Amino acid sequence: MTEVEKYLKEYLDYLEVERNRSRKTRENYERYLKFFIKEQGIKSVKDIDEDAVRSFRVNLSRKNLKKNTQSYYVIAIRNFLKYLLKRDVKALSPEKIELPRVSRRDIEVLDYSELERLIKAPKGDDLRSLRDHAILEVFFSTGLRLSELCALPRYLDLERGEISVRGKGDKLRVVFLSNDSKKAIRDYLAKRSDPEEYLFASLTKKNKIIGRITPRAVERLVSFYARKAGIPKKVHPHQLRHSFATDLLINGADLRSVQSLLGHANISTTQVYTHLTNKELKEIHQTFHARRRK
Repeated sequence: MTEVEKYLKEYLDYLEVERNRSRKTRENYERYLKFFIKEQGIKSVKDIDEDAVRSFRVNLSRKNLKKNTQSYYVIAIRNFLKYLLKRDVKALSPEKIELPRVSRRDIEVLDYSELERLIKAPKGDDLRSLRDHAILEVFFSTGLRLSELCALPRYLDLERGEISVRGKGDKLRVVFLSNDSKKAIRDYLAKRSDPEEYLFASLTKKNKIIGRITPRAVERLVSFYARKAGIPKKVHPHQLRHSFATDLLINGADLRSVQSLLGHANISTTQVYTHLTNKELKEIHQTFHARRRK
């Protein structure tokens, strides 16, 4: 094991144990940093210099990776260097590595009429239709991430209508079920006769339960019902999370509350939704401004 590999293992352990980062975060950082080490032939900490980082960034750019993806690698290198300095290991200053500028694209959300059509698209009282309707209702009611929804336990307190969710960074937060989502869950569970412990089950073509639902299966069903509802654009589960956030803000919720409900560590992440509420302000301006003028 080389010197840098030794420090890398210590850093990954530090992320998981002391910083309480998820296993997925650890795996991502390990992938980014091992790729950097391999590409640049890094053997020791002193090999991580400005030239090595610059050369690596040029190589990333030439691989036609998205700017967002490139930034993940650079952030991982910077954070690794910060850890080394914290350990009093002589290393390149992370401040010498400038993060790439990433243009923030507008978040795509569904119009309210599209959202209603999507949620109501599953028809029938068979197990699959009831499950899919419940999934869509829960997404919009709670603003859960896809992985969080797939991990929901079967036995919830539906009367209370509150769910404790363990999200990114292993942090707990509480989300709430609407009356519509509670009814959809009850109707769905009334059809279940299996011992599976997860709320949303994976089904065979013959509606046989074979474990908990996978994120990919949820992505497919959201896309299927979007087409069925006549929505012309590509729809993915995260758009229901976006719709949850913007619906709260448009109806007067404060940014801090929405941040808590979404489980965002930083409020700057939540602020990306505010440009959507500005559209509502524009409509108010057009409706009420200078009405006395001819």
